[in-house]
Amino acid sequence: MANSGPVIIIGAGPAGLTAAYELSKHGITGTIIEADDVVGGIARTVERDGYRFDIGGHRFFTKVPEIERIWEEMLGEPMLVRPRLSRIYYDGKFYDYPLKAANALRNMGVGSAALCVASYLKARLRPVRKPENFEQWVTNQFGARLFNMFFKAYTEKVWGCPCTSIGADWAAQRIKGLSLGKAVRQALFGSSGGPVVKTLIDEFKYPRLGPGQLWENCAAKLRSNGWRIEMKTRVTGMSVAGGEVRRVKIRSADGREESLEADYVFSSMPLRELVGMLEAPPAVAEAADRLSYRDFLTVALVIDQPGLFPDNWIYIHSPDVRVGRIQNYGNWSPAMVPDKGTSCVGMEYFVFQGDQLWNKEDSELVSLAYDELGRVGLAGGKLIKGHVVRMPKAYPVYDPGYAGRLDTIRAWLGRHVSNLYCIGRNGQHRYNNQDHSMATALIAARNVALGEDRDPWAVNDDAQYHEIARTERQAPMIPRMLAAAH
Repeated sequence: MANSGPVIIIGAGPAGLTAAYELSKHGITGTIIEADDVVGGIARTVERDGYRFDIGGHRFFTKVPEIERIWEEMLGEPMLVRPRLSRIYYDGKFYDYPLKAANALRNMGVGSAALCVASYLKARLRPVRKPENFEQWVTNQFGARLFNMFFKAYTEKVWGCPCTSIGADWAAQRIKGLSLGKAVRQALFGSSGGPVVKTLIDEFKYPRLGPGQLWENCAAKLRSNGWRIEMKTRVTGMSVAGGEVRRVKIRSADGREESLEADYVFSSMPLRELVGMLEAPPAVAEAADRLSYRDFLTVALVIDQPGLFPDNWIYIHSPDVRVGRIQNYGNWSPAMVPDKGTSCVGMEYFVFQGDQLWNKEDSELVSLAYDELGRVGLAGGKLIKGHVVRMPKAYPVYDPGYAGRLDTIRAWLGRHVSNLYCIGRNGQHRYNNQDHSMATALIAARNVALGEDRDPWAVNDDAQYHEIARTERQAPMIPRMLAAAH
């Protein structure tokens, strides 16, 4: 085992807790600092009056068997295997997602479907040669008509800006491997036996009491192994000397301040905030200041009827309502809903901190959400109660130029702060899935525990995150996502 002194982990989400979990296996303990009063980050499960709801919906699937084993260890009981059903609501109709030919034709009509095919063929014959934004990239893949039907409104709800202001690499990361041709072939003829497109899997694993059950169990195991977890505590500053973070300053909710010695620091806090604590040069500080985030509201509604609709979740592509996605928590796990005569649905809104929706009173948000549930034809019963959860900095924004700014920050950190590991979604300003965030943490933790020298930034959403299973030392890698931007 490599020599290890005090370890500080900032953030008790999937990345921070996974880093601690891996370090603990090698006899290393330390301190975890969490600003919130619950662990799990955006992968938490919120409980209100016995009803449990997920923040965003977290399926458990991964290409990496090792991560699957870690989930099993952390949870301590078998996960449920849940059938996936999701649909798209557009123009007053529900479209099966993944695409099913009969359903799509019935909803569109033959004429509209023919126009979609013609638009697709036009895009394939005359694509934008170097797509620079989300609209151009998706139009190249699907045609302008399908882009306007099934991508534009929802994407602009998520990011709060036109699709022309979203980088093409976000589309490449999130929609990679999904083509209209593949979707149509699967709809008409079924699977051909080839690899299943990851966004189209028809079942997933899920903890009985939601993802928070796993992370709460993990935190309990870490405490029993000697880890200190400081909740409702913020990092307020860092002292850097000799090219290393030497001390981390923290303040608890009751005003108590402390300065912790650090030999290694793992940070999953927003990269913009981290750089602000490190006395970075002006160019690096400006790059960090220009990183932006999208925030998130969940309004959980308890309705007095069971089985309101069969989906796990529904994407709302209609611009006539503000809601972007609707979850049906009982269809993720029946144990999430204690009264089987009721349903609990999550109305999800993508917002910016301080905007009109964010600042509404909870009662106003509950009324809005219930009204919109009815407007898309899903209410089906009387509202019993509602609960609101606000989640800041839920999504790092891939606006044009973000990759260059991120490269500037990475290069400076790599040269000037050698004992700091940036991990997780906000720690790397990357739209990671849960398993990708865990992979960054595993690599960083093994660098400390085993003396390896691998780059947590090399993890992305594709084959590169398989490297956590490798044992040989290797030189740091530049992620394809960033390399392709230059």
